[in-house]
Amino acid sequence: MISGIHTINILLPIFYFATLIVYLYDFLKGEIKLANVKRVFLFITLFLHLIYIVLRTVAFDHPPITNVFEIFTILAITIAFSYFLVELVSDIRGTGPFIIILPFLFQLISSLFIQDLTEVKDVLRSNLLGIHVISALLGYSGFTISAVYGFLYLILYKDIKLNKFGLIFNRLPNLEVLERLSLYSAVIGFITLTIAIIIGVIWLPIAFPKFSYLDPKLIGTLLVWLLYAIGITSKILGKWRGKKLVTLSIAGFAVAIISTILSNFLAQSFHSFY
Repeated sequence: MISGIHTINILLPIFYFATLIVYLYDFLKGEIKLANVKRVFLFITLFLHLIYIVLRTVAFDHPPITNVFEIFTILAITIAFSYFLVELVSDIRGTGPFIIILPFLFQLISSLFIQDLTEVKDVLRSNLLGIHVISALLGYSGFTISAVYGFLYLILYKDIKLNKFGLIFNRLPNLEVLERLSLYSAVIGFITLTIAIIIGVIWLPIAFPKFSYLDPKLIGTLLVWLLYAIGITSKILGKWRGKKLVTLSIAGFAVAIISTILSNFLAQSFHSFY
């Protein structure tokens, strides 16, 4: 089993790179026949990655969440899976290369530096913790994709204002669609982060009886959750749309990044136990 894990670990960046190339070629050439081919590439890569995650969990008796390079491989699959869902729901093509490059980079770094750890703290062997972390990463992956669509919206918006009608204008969806894609991604992220929060509330008192609700990570996560809750609610009620909405999405992503850096590197948090 270990040799199989190592083999897949080598193959995964190659598969993600091949998927990225197919999406990039489709973006540059705009050939309709590649629409299904690229989706098949992504599905195969996701399926192989899922097998890898399951094998690592079984072989080392813990979910792959014990260090930053294991987290990176989870980030890779959650971003790729979130985008796969968005693509299935929207059936929009042309934005793939801007998203797929992220899981490729995360998996490349993970494959280069990941280690086979059999001795870890007992708390890290909890399957409930694994579900909590993966749900949270799915949430942040959704927010990441939402922010990417937000940036693409602003780039296209600027090009239209400047009367620049080049490759970006020809290949990207229109502003309305980019706004909708950003919203879809944010909703996926919001739902999965909500699940992570619920699981955390259930599991946290059991694993850390002396925890504090003033923990920096908890406060940061709640702030991010509230920002996206406000944005999604405002969109549903018809109060916010267009540039204001995607700007909020980007702002929420920025807060998520800053919160993660502060809670993991600058502040004391029980979330740093790995």
